[in-house]
Amino acid sequence: MESVTVPFGKSCEACPHARNSAVCASLYERDFDHLREECGLCAVYGHPEAPKLVYLGLYALQHRGQEGAGIVASHEGNLTAHRGVGLVADVFKPHRLAQVRGDKAIGHVRYSTFGTSILRNVQPLVVDYARGSMALGHNGTLVNAHVIREQLEENGAIFQSTTDSEVVIQLTARSKQKRFVDCIIEALRQVVGAYCILAIDGDEIVAARDPRGFRPLWLGRRDGAYVLASESCALDIMDAEWVREIEPGEVVLLSPGGIESIFPFEPAKPCKCIFEFVYLARPDSYLFGRSVDAVRKRLGANLARLAPVEADIVMAVPDSSNPAALGYAHESRIPFDMGFIRNHYVGRTFIEPDQRIRDFGVKIKLNPARNVIEGKRIVLIDDSIVRGTTSRKIIKMLRHNGAKEIHFRVSSPPIINSCHYGIDTPNRQKLIASRMTVDAIRDYLEVDSLVYQTIDGLVEATDLPRDEFCLACFNDVYPTPTPCDYTLSKISRRHVDTSTEPYDSIKTAMPAEF
Repeated sequence: MESVTVPFGKSCEACPHARNSAVCASLYERDFDHLREECGLCAVYGHPEAPKLVYLGLYALQHRGQEGAGIVASHEGNLTAHRGVGLVADVFKPHRLAQVRGDKAIGHVRYSTFGTSILRNVQPLVVDYARGSMALGHNGTLVNAHVIREQLEENGAIFQSTTDSEVVIQLTARSKQKRFVDCIIEALRQVVGAYCILAIDGDEIVAARDPRGFRPLWLGRRDGAYVLASESCALDIMDAEWVREIEPGEVVLLSPGGIESIFPFEPAKPCKCIFEFVYLARPDSYLFGRSVDAVRKRLGANLARLAPVEADIVMAVPDSSNPAALGYAHESRIPFDMGFIRNHYVGRTFIEPDQRIRDFGVKIKLNPARNVIEGKRIVLIDDSIVRGTTSRKIIKMLRHNGAKEIHFRVSSPPIINSCHYGIDTPNRQKLIASRMTVDAIRDYLEVDSLVYQTIDGLVEATDLPRDEFCLACFNDVYPTPTPCDYTLSKISRRHVDTSTEPYDSIKTAMPAEF
């Protein structure tokens, strides 16, 4: 393959081949056409009912992944696991959950990115290797995983899944470090991208968050046990006390000797995913020190100030847009009403694996309330427009039920670029805002007006500094090399001997407060 240097921090359109060329298109068709990962993690260490607590935590994190779920527990040093395709309640029938025993457990909910929705890709992944057995769950996407995988396969590695997460397992298994946590650290020093990791062997659980902090991870306590979860709402359902969020670049080791906090990586510029606030997280969660619900309400209020309009009611596309619609209604003094009734037994259309399912899902997911809609001038609030297909169908439903005017307000800016760090945006050609102007999108959706949130307004609503966020899907500035960069520029991965590189460690014996 021809080698081309592409400056990172820009989209692949900077590549002279362009993404529609044979070079880039083959890469994206192979690895990224179905990239849809946004997963949920949960772990409990030191509780006799650890698997059941993790099960509850995964229930609270179901919104982060609906295609598969798994729990791996350790009992007297031996790992037991159950994984399945589907929702948490379907995968873990009572008799199945009873078979997973131990006082330490990790769990994972998933929808597909690398690989499809098949059982072998459901996490936590479990392997036997020279040191014994280990399992690993991962939230995020590794931008250089495909390069490392090819190199490992050339050296004889055999992969059991098509996920990028297995690259970390393979690198861990090849490490010569003595401690399990150091093997994980050595592996993570060779990958680039977004990750929160939970790994378990016989006696220890290791948690890690990437140095840029793309994805969230919480630490809690319950009955002397330690609890980890992607969002604080999972700690709530487990009756766990919030302790703090795991820091970017932090590795936490839970072992019989206590809890150890390690900072083995070079500090990096913070790159929190701002889309967590827009759509991904549950509104009752706290992320990056902020209430998700409060941020979304401020986003709605910003829109009311940015684009006031005369209307009779404010409506949300439920459920993730409800707080923003309430914020808009409060700021504009236009009454909020429930114009759509949601069928909660239908999954989130944004994260289902096939467009045919999306088209079917929107028809049964939302039912319009004609008595609320008919003859009304409506301000419709949605959190984002990704492909535009769902929004167009929703607008048609409102028109069919007699809406007089529809003024569409979107609480995020136009999504113009693919995310390489764990969000369902496979390539920019499928993103409507990358192909159309706002006026063209308005005409396509057949609405009376269309206004997006500004990037400044989005950041302002979080009350956090702009430079702490990844905004690449909105502004085309990527904080790391992209997958195309690694393929076309032949960027080499690092081989690191952690035994020669000291790092900071803080150790606290259980059950002391941490």
